[in-house]
Amino acid sequence: MKILRAWEQGFKEAFKTLKNRSREDSETIEAQARIILDNVKKRGDSALLEYTTCFDKITFSQEELQVPEKKIEQAWGKLSRDEKQSFILAKERIETFHREELSRSWIITGTGGELTGQIAVPLEKVGIYVPGGKASYPSSVLMNAIPARVAGVSEIIMVTPPSPDGVNLHVLAAAQICGIKKIYRVGGAQAIAGLAYGTATIPQVDKIVGPGNAFVTAAKKLVFGVVGIDMLAGPSEILVIADQTARPEFIAADLLSQAEHDEEAQGILLTPSEDLAIKVQEEIQLQAEKLPRQEILKAALQQHGAIIVTQSLSQSVNLANELASEHLLIAVEDPFSLLGEIKHAGSVFLGQFSPVAAGDYLAGPNHVLPTSGTARFSSPLGVYDFLKFFSITHLSQSQLHKLSADIIRIARLEGLEAHARSVELRLEAKKT
Repeated sequence: MKILRAWEQGFKEAFKTLKNRSREDSETIEAQARIILDNVKKRGDSALLEYTTCFDKITFSQEELQVPEKKIEQAWGKLSRDEKQSFILAKERIETFHREELSRSWIITGTGGELTGQIAVPLEKVGIYVPGGKASYPSSVLMNAIPARVAGVSEIIMVTPPSPDGVNLHVLAAAQICGIKKIYRVGGAQAIAGLAYGTATIPQVDKIVGPGNAFVTAAKKLVFGVVGIDMLAGPSEILVIADQTARPEFIAADLLSQAEHDEEAQGILLTPSEDLAIKVQEEIQLQAEKLPRQEILKAALQQHGAIIVTQSLSQSVNLANELASEHLLIAVEDPFSLLGEIKHAGSVFLGQFSPVAAGDYLAGPNHVLPTSGTARFSSPLGVYDFLKFFSITHLSQSQLHKLSADIIRIARLEGLEAHARSVELRLEAKKT
């Protein structure tokens, strides 16, 4: 993992590369995803089964697309007592956090019979994508399903890539404690198509949430408008701001924890301490040699990682705000002193004993987070993603009379005569 110094020549260009790290050819991926979407839209389940054979090298019948409810129910009973306790603790903590996000309906009453307000309504049917491939992610089930349940979503449809051994036991168990009854063995862009358009087997949903690979993300982007989506999630990211008080072994471990996701993951350390930078670099090498996913770690840290020595903590914060990273760990003597200066981050971890892994599983906040700099304008997945709102207006006849002159004036300023006349006709009506 390379060390960069913020005052050296060439730093600005190197930092720009880190900030705008290369992605897979998005245009090519989008074009391929569009073909898959169109095919599933036209041919439904038969296209899903063909793509499953082609991409996942697994063949099964239409009847086997859906995981039997009995199998979901049985999964929970197959867990050890300790596993059950961990899942229950995670569920309780995530629920507690997300209940604080609930939005209420509200009404403003004015004089003369005026009433305006906003009504919060949960979405009816949501699809959640749970990644597979290189690993299984029961935590993704919890993080996507729990805020939906807290919001009041009545039906959750889950899709997840198939494997020769069937859907992972722990993924099924997580689904069971979240009350998910419908799980389908399909992944990739074809799974997004099934949720967006519906097939004979998979119900059409109102919104799709959950991270996936580049094809899943491209497919979500393309179906937006047919259904809602949460965000366009990219590879995992961790950014650490640390001072001389930070423990290098902790920082190295956190950087490695996110780098092990895949080769496109990014890990960056910002520190004004040259000594810490060197020690973290050494620790990463030592710890990486003892970890199983060495090829992934090496690729991620060499291609997308960096240790940046800054001229001050203030500069570290400024660079962190530019990067707007998914995970931000503040490992300094007084982490709360910097919190007010953070403008852009998906999720912030404060102090030496707040590892990002705690947030990945059961601290409480959601782990579905904005990536690729989108934390500048977007938020973590939350209850608000599963609610929609409509406004209400009620005016009495007398109140409309009071407001009418201004409504008519603005309408005619815009050249919309029919708007103005819709008010004038009511002014001409006899009082009731």
